[in-house]
Amino acid sequence: MRGGSVIDLALTFDADEPLYRQLYSQIRTRIQDGVLKDGTKLPSIRSLGRQLGMSKTTIETAYHMLLEEGFVIGKERAGMIVVNPGAGRLKTAVPDARQEPAGESDAAAQAGGSGQGRAVRARPIDFSLLTIDGDAFPVRLWKSVVGESIAIHADSLHDYGDPQGEYAFRESLAHYLQQSRGVRCSPEQIVVGTGISSSLQLLARLLGERLAIGIEHPGIAQVGRIFRQNRLRLLPFAIPEGGGLAQELARHRIQALYVTPSHRPTGEPLPYAVRQQMLQWAYAHRSYIIEDDYDGELRLSGKPIPSLQGLDTGGAVIYLGSFSKVFTPALRMNYMVLPPRLAEGLHAIDPVFACPSRMNQWAMQLFMSRGHWYRHLRRMRKRYRVKRETLVELLRRHLPEAVRVGGSGSGLHLELSVSASAGAGRLIELARQAGVLVYGSQDEPARLDGGSPKIYLGFGGVKEEDMERGVRLLAEAWSSAYD
Repeated sequence: MRGGSVIDLALTFDADEPLYRQLYSQIRTRIQDGVLKDGTKLPSIRSLGRQLGMSKTTIETAYHMLLEEGFVIGKERAGMIVVNPGAGRLKTAVPDARQEPAGESDAAAQAGGSGQGRAVRARPIDFSLLTIDGDAFPVRLWKSVVGESIAIHADSLHDYGDPQGEYAFRESLAHYLQQSRGVRCSPEQIVVGTGISSSLQLLARLLGERLAIGIEHPGIAQVGRIFRQNRLRLLPFAIPEGGGLAQELARHRIQALYVTPSHRPTGEPLPYAVRQQMLQWAYAHRSYIIEDDYDGELRLSGKPIPSLQGLDTGGAVIYLGSFSKVFTPALRMNYMVLPPRLAEGLHAIDPVFACPSRMNQWAMQLFMSRGHWYRHLRRMRKRYRVKRETLVELLRRHLPEAVRVGGSGSGLHLELSVSASAGAGRLIELARQAGVLVYGSQDEPARLDGGSPKIYLGFGGVKEEDMERGVRLLAEAWSSAYD
């Protein structure tokens, strides 16, 4: 297997679950269970495609999801390598999306007879934090734009292009970020990448290895292992009420910050006063703040929240953004806005930035310049707003007062605070046994502050007709777990 040999997989081509999701889930489970050992080389995209009879795009998407979550790392000339320092450690926190629940679930059987009950057990209702609404993707329009952009750039098909990203695309990005997120930058400050992993690898080279990076607790952003793979130490910190942030950061000897100010794990945005405290701390210590605005465009109620980078007057904020949540993860495209003094350092390192396909960049630039992106964004906000309101209403109707629904109008997940004697891991397992997949904090353990366990439900990829059944199953599964 260390040479990238065949993986034993059981995929269902006519299932409702997309093939890329099946592939991702099954490889992830084999990593968590220790079947795929630390350091194991995964098969190449081409060889796995031949083995399974799948398209390159399907396998690339699954591998990219594993890369984003830190289950694998990409090494030059070696391919995808498994990272599994503690097999089974995350098994409870991140259950297998296709694992059959233990025992017979009466609630699942009541969903429509024995045949349908078996189907429910084979395909749990997955409130994943990663998936999006694939039915909303503008297939015909995107196909047309791709074809037109290739025709426009036919004379450039033989060139590799700029490793920092196509300049015209970076110009469109700079304009969009200014209009939509208040980000102030030039095209020269933007680096186009293939995901957060590639961006952090580049940052590790620019900032230096073994940097101590603070991340707010609690956190669900699945970046911890990616940071550590790049020799960047991750230190959880809490934002104190009433000030004192600088003292908290000094106590942990934090040298840089990773934050998601527009949509924190709790769902609430970072208060303006705290943003100012962070900036003042960064200026005083000549440090950097990494702002991950992973779904900042998805403000589903109220006015959009400007980026932290837009408040920065001292060149302290490194801004990360992505097309994965609003458009599709299959595009494998993100972007990073560097402060001017860091952008200047790009010329001092090898120009190998894991840049995505030029064709995709050409197509997205045309998609944005024609106004299609803005119309798509408005449609997605409306679609996700309905989904969020539906899920909130179902949770409040079927779950008791012991479960508090938190969060603001941003992003594609909700946070539940559960007043229960059981911890988050037990609540997740009870839900899994009932045929529902929910998720916990990425912090270890899941309840560091001794408060109520936090459970996270994503709604982006859940069909509305599945939501009520999932919430009913969840209510029954947790009925005996409350305080």
